[in-house]
Amino acid sequence: MSIWGKLAGAAAGLAFGGPLGALFGGVAGHAVDRTLSDSGHDRQVAFTMGVIALGAKMAKADGVVTISEIQAFKEVFKIPPGEEHNVARVFNLAKQDVAGFEMYARQLGRLLRNDRQLLEDVLDGLFHIAISDGQLLPAEDQFLADVAKEFGFTHIDYMGIRGRHFRCDLYDPYTVLSVSPNISDADLKAKYRKLVAENHPDKLIARGVPAEFIEIATKKLAAINAAYDEIRQSRHAI
Repeated sequence: MSIWGKLAGAAAGLAFGGPLGALFGGVAGHAVDRTLSDSGHDRQVAFTMGVIALGAKMAKADGVVTISEIQAFKEVFKIPPGEEHNVARVFNLAKQDVAGFEMYARQLGRLLRNDRQLLEDVLDGLFHIAISDGQLLPAEDQFLADVAKEFGFTHIDYMGIRGRHFRCDLYDPYTVLSVSPNISDADLKAKYRKLVAENHPDKLIARGVPAEFIEIATKKLAAINAAYDEIRQSRHAI
């Protein structure tokens, strides 16, 4: 069964409580009473519910949900035939929910507080949706920065994640790799290899990222490779 079928199934019920719990109850159509465990299945459900809820909220950050944002959402999760109604239910419930996005982000940050990488994966998915129209609007940028803050990321952390998805005048390859411009060549190479290893598809799946989401990792790796190559070329030119 795909992650979408799990979301709607009674066996996937998680006692989140709070806004995510209320959202899941609305999708499942009944009360749920099983607590979140560290199993791959439960972490996939927590991850996916969080991205859908925040994705729906972010799609409205600029006041309107566009066709490109909906298409980007489908690209993130590769919705299989027959599961569209499950995804639409979650997305529409979150979009209409009166709960503020900060509440979703805060709760997801607590649920996944021991897995910083998985929280970063959530932000990667949200960025993919935000820039689907080729731009990052101020309202979307602020939304993502606020979500990152609720997740426990610093402003520098956020700018690094942002730089992997949206290249602007403030782009800095060192920030993308989360390193200082003073880093040695050896340490830079070690950091680069660590980032590549952390974002290998097998590692993402082990963290709880659904297989439907793995394509985003390819784009993230491309940005990491580009930043590393840019730094190496600039140092070689000196």
